[in-house]
Amino acid sequence: MRILSIILGLLLALSSTSANTDDDEAVVETVQDEPPKPSVDIPYQSPVVQEKGNVYFAEHFDDAAKVEKRWVRSEAKKEDISEDLVKYEGEWKVEKPLKDGLVGDQGLVLKTHAKHAAIASLLSRPFVFQDKPLIVQYEVTLQDGQQCGGAYLKLLSKTSQQLNLKQFHDKTPYTIMFGPDKCGGDYKLHFIFNHRNPLNGSIEEKHCKKPDVRLEDVINDKNPHLYTLILKPDNTFEILIDNKVVNSGSLLDDFTPAVNPPAEIEDPDDKKPEDWDEREKIPDPTATKPDDWDEEAPAQIVDETATKPQGWLDDEQPHIPDPDAKKPADWDTDMDGEWEPPLIDNPACASAPGCGTWEPPLVSNPLFKGKWKAPLIDNPNYKGKWRPKLIPNPDFFEDKTPFKMTTVEAVGFELWSMSRDILFDNIIITEDISVARQWSADTFEKKRQKIAKDSESVIDQLASLTVEYPILWGVYILALGIPVVLILYCCCKPSSTARKEKEELQRQAEKKKTDELTEDVGEENEEAINAEEQEEDREEEEAEEEGEEVVEDEVPSTSEKPPEENARKRKVRKE
Repeated sequence: MRILSIILGLLLALSSTSANTDDDEAVVETVQDEPPKPSVDIPYQSPVVQEKGNVYFAEHFDDAAKVEKRWVRSEAKKEDISEDLVKYEGEWKVEKPLKDGLVGDQGLVLKTHAKHAAIASLLSRPFVFQDKPLIVQYEVTLQDGQQCGGAYLKLLSKTSQQLNLKQFHDKTPYTIMFGPDKCGGDYKLHFIFNHRNPLNGSIEEKHCKKPDVRLEDVINDKNPHLYTLILKPDNTFEILIDNKVVNSGSLLDDFTPAVNPPAEIEDPDDKKPEDWDEREKIPDPTATKPDDWDEEAPAQIVDETATKPQGWLDDEQPHIPDPDAKKPADWDTDMDGEWEPPLIDNPACASAPGCGTWEPPLVSNPLFKGKWKAPLIDNPNYKGKWRPKLIPNPDFFEDKTPFKMTTVEAVGFELWSMSRDILFDNIIITEDISVARQWSADTFEKKRQKIAKDSESVIDQLASLTVEYPILWGVYILALGIPVVLILYCCCKPSSTARKEKEELQRQAEKKKTDELTEDVGEENEEAINAEEQEEDREEEEAEEEGEEVVEDEVPSTSEKPPEENARKRKVRKE
């Protein structure tokens, strides 16, 4: 029905344009404000996980009551921070998107800004890093943009102590942190994992290399975006935005600091010998200064050829006291000294080449050479750059399977942002990539379809409909053909004045075909015609008296006269 109304509206607009077109009247077009585009409804149902054995967590946030039971808001306090920011008191709500939302779709929204906020939920069962990949996927919509703050999630680690989600804070142990972050002009897509040192059990953050794409458009466009992290047991990873790979690599090679420390390190007790010469070049000890080398010659000298410009004002100073300046009322001579008006440019010098005492300018001294230095030569005692010797690293270890990270038992958001209304949606943690893809097809892809449909122009919608229904080409031909014919008819239809001129031309043409004189034939032309006719009659009479027969030869005509008028008379002698 909506497309039909668009077609009918187009037909009415074209018809009204044709009906108002007339050759004797001016056409006035009325421009009306375009009504807002109606929103397109894309069918949506809350996604359902088909194979629960492969899924460790799935949340679509469409059921607010279940979200309240499942998710726990943090009541913790941060350490080493001012009292007004110590509490996690950011507000979380379950609500639909501010724009372009699917009917029935909701998300988890961080409503407040400039406050710490944390919320978390336990997985359906812990994920153990063994021989199955880990896929983490979720949506972020920065509905109010992002000035400074993160929109990443954390996979919280399983430890020997019971995890208390009400005390979830920035120091709570986590295994993976993943997601976008921005502050000022610094755009990031975090992938950080905590690695356990197998020698001493210490934990160290490993930061992934930067992605190969610019993140400005993704973070600034206020549209939903899908973030996917794929970790594989072979220690490789992939990061996707909107189902497109933007970063990939190895856990062993593409993180800073590296997972495994170097096997050798520089000896901290080793010291450079005193006779170690690191100079690659040295002054030539055999070189001497030339006798004509003048080190005292100045770099610049007075230009002897210069002359004072004509019009130079020797008696005027470049700057004079401001005549309009007045001593401030609070000026204290004892404290501030004698008051003097400030100096201004001398107006008398404005049109002159210069004022004051003229001095010739300085020029470069051609004899200047500066301080003499001996040329450099290769150092015969050069031993190269000194470095401490290498020794075995006492802290060396080799972890060949960094994929086997600390077990994950919860997922949460621990954030601080200067922007409000950050919406999170459709979180899934699974070991099956096909499940994650189907989850995004049922959720994120439908949002993209709706945004694309809502942004389509009328022409785009008609083109899409024509592909589906080719018979509409006939409708378009009629819709465009009829107005074109009407316009051509109105443009080509002769006006009353044109019709009168055409009739007058036809009437004059008819007169020329007969002996009737046209109105534009003058008296002189009429007399000439009569004289010609009299001469022809006289020749005919003389021919008859002499016994000659007069015949008429028809000659080709180049005029509109009848053939009989174009006949040429000639005399034929009778035998």
